[in-house]
Amino acid sequence: MADVRVSKLHTVNGEISLPGDKSVSHRAAMLASIAHGTSIIKNFSTAIDCQSTLDCMRQLGVAIHRDINNIHVRGKGLRALSKPGDVLNCGNSGTTMRLLCGLLAGQDFSAKLTGDASLSRRPMDRIIKPLVNNGADITGEKDNRFAPLTINGKALNNIHYELPVASSQVKSAVLLAGLYAGGAVSVVEPVKTRDHTERMLDYCGVDISRDGNVITLGENRQPGAREFVVPGDISSAAFLIALGLLIPGGALCIKDVGINPTRTGLLTVLEKMGADIRIDNERLVSNEPVGNLIVRNAKLRAVDIGGALIPKLIDELPLLAVIATQAQGRTVVHDALELRVKESDRIAAIVAELKKMGASIEETGDGFIVDGPTPLKGAECSSYNDHRIAMALSVAGWTADGETVIKDADCVGISCPEFFDLVGSVT
Repeated sequence: MADVRVSKLHTVNGEISLPGDKSVSHRAAMLASIAHGTSIIKNFSTAIDCQSTLDCMRQLGVAIHRDINNIHVRGKGLRALSKPGDVLNCGNSGTTMRLLCGLLAGQDFSAKLTGDASLSRRPMDRIIKPLVNNGADITGEKDNRFAPLTINGKALNNIHYELPVASSQVKSAVLLAGLYAGGAVSVVEPVKTRDHTERMLDYCGVDISRDGNVITLGENRQPGAREFVVPGDISSAAFLIALGLLIPGGALCIKDVGINPTRTGLLTVLEKMGADIRIDNERLVSNEPVGNLIVRNAKLRAVDIGGALIPKLIDELPLLAVIATQAQGRTVVHDALELRVKESDRIAAIVAELKKMGASIEETGDGFIVDGPTPLKGAECSSYNDHRIAMALSVAGWTADGETVIKDADCVGISCPEFFDLVGSVT
């Protein structure tokens, strides 16, 4: 694993385009694989996680050709995936594993899913329980809570599931299983979560509708082949947005970013904090909202973050801890217990490392409290082999006095291998 050294930046300025969104890329690869016909996916994510999805779909018999960041997928239709000859390795990708559980539940063959050590520690019972309760046959380790998972595909009938807590991955897994169900399919979520799956199913011609928080699949459940254009990843853009806000001088334009309202909780919070962010050239691309973000340095104030907003910015909360160290007042993040079961315990991780840098931050059971503004100082920090932690600490290091060393920072490749080069191009 490689360490990275970063020092204070004095300007951030220019125009930049980002690699494709991870969440959209995963789903496009899976739906294109079960579509009728050949699809092309443009600006497919370069993340290692998304490569894991491509590898798994190839093992399921799908012909996939990669041409730089464009992916050509010869879809096999709903019922023509093949029994894999070996275990499907999802690497570090929880999205790959959880969505494949849904996709494979209604097949006529069995498959086994595994992952790396980190993924094997992440809870999978939240996926297993709703699928098993609706007729699927899925088993895991340690009381069916952890990978490896064995999925014995079987015929599914009616599916109805009411999510006890908001989770786009659970919702998506149930909807993907629903494509194979012989009866009615409906999912109820307590609050609206990331809706990439619903948007993409609609874009591919599947009958899907929403009434409030109830999502229903209609009669036609066969996706059709399409050209997908994946927007820039808003979760990766978040770190550049932070630099644009925190580093004085200049203006940063981040082009063609996904601005799906179920993913823009960070922008909502930053607006409340007094950020100077403008959205330009808004439009729909492959049924996803896209726009350019123009970011300028601004003085920020503290906010309270919790409730229904949390699912819309769960991946950005470690970064918000960094931003909050430079905001005036006390920032409180709560209702974010989900952070403890990500690639690392992200609450404990970000609190421990920012304290090393002089931040006034305290851990709570379901979040953290930050008092600011506080000048940060360089330190040697651990990434916990967690890409979001590594990138958040990099932003902290770029605003801190002295040099910051981030151990094992090459884990950023999980979501954005180009991260350090992208920052270098606008500084």
